[in-house]
Amino acid sequence: MNIHEYQAKQLMEKFGVATPPGRVASTPDEAEEAARALGATTLVVKSQIHAGGRGKGTFKNGFMGGVHLAKTPGQVRELAEKMLGQTLVTAQTGEEGRLVNKVLVAEAKDIERELYFAIVMDRATHGPVIIASTRGGVNIEEVAEHNPELMIRLSVDPLLGLQGYEARNIASQLNLGGKYIAPASKLFLALYKLFIECDCSLLEINPLVVTTDGKVYALDAKFNFDDNALYRHPDIVAFRDVAEEDPREVEASKFNLNYIGLDGNIACLVNGAGLAMSTMDIIQYYGGKPANFLDVGGGASEQQVTEAFKILIADPKVEAILVNIFGGIMKCDIIAQGIINAVKVTNLPVPLVVRLEGTNVAAGKKLLQESNLPLEAADDITDAAKKVVAAARKHSEAA
Repeated sequence: MNIHEYQAKQLMEKFGVATPPGRVASTPDEAEEAARALGATTLVVKSQIHAGGRGKGTFKNGFMGGVHLAKTPGQVRELAEKMLGQTLVTAQTGEEGRLVNKVLVAEAKDIERELYFAIVMDRATHGPVIIASTRGGVNIEEVAEHNPELMIRLSVDPLLGLQGYEARNIASQLNLGGKYIAPASKLFLALYKLFIECDCSLLEINPLVVTTDGKVYALDAKFNFDDNALYRHPDIVAFRDVAEEDPREVEASKFNLNYIGLDGNIACLVNGAGLAMSTMDIIQYYGGKPANFLDVGGGASEQQVTEAFKILIADPKVEAILVNIFGGIMKCDIIAQGIINAVKVTNLPVPLVVRLEGTNVAAGKKLLQESNLPLEAADDITDAAKKVVAAARKHSEAA
């Protein structure tokens, strides 16, 4: 789950992380009021969307940039009027862009240096890893590729946590010695505590700044959270903004379906993440393009299968559907009954290819055969991929 920058600031303030004061606004009036309350001589107005590259983005109304400086509350209001209710297009949003419903009004700081600091969960070391760099405020992937010597990496023992001497060592490597070492190491320790206690999978501060008055601040933050641990954090769940998510993914989450929308034309309904990825690969191999990743899991009910079909056909790009099930815990007859119900309920408008194997496969195939539904059976995954690609092509040509 992702959250907005203003929500990240709230979390950081809760854990004692130094960050410039700011307020969120949903209307130009609220933005002007926030500016007056902050009372700073220079303010920054930042569009709140779940995407990076806001500063270099363009609004569809022609206004350039989703991040601007302002000197007066009146200027803040003018900027908010140009941003709120408008669609911002950045390098990460795609051409469709994202609608800006809120802006963050924050105190601007005179920046002397911009740094980078992040904590991620690393599968290779089975624990948290801190990544830092003296080059902040830029695309960190480019720094890692072209200037790897500027990257600092520290694997943290998950049993001991980040130690004070380790935090001070990171500060030293970032050239934050002398008067900076105490506030910097305090900030790093607070961020690590936040990362662990909130079950984050990513915590990224870009930039981490040193100001001309000798302070160290987390200026901009991006957090991702482990969805499997959200039951422990109702306060974080309350941050969820479904308006920023794919509506199909939102609908799928209501029925505990793992769905990720893609831009292809062949929809997939599969059980198991590994089989789902293999199915997508083989569709691509035989000339098709997957429209989604959809894992119904090991214990899907007939209702979940029906709802999955509704989500798949709601995508106007879909020209064929492939159901690929290997029954272990999942029983093929349950899937088959779910398919039958789904086809009847949705009046399926596109070709359907079904491959079943595993537990109760004979019963599942019998149900499908006796249903007299317009579907095509496949013997194995290769046969299924070839048939669904051909079916999608034929459907497209006939349309």
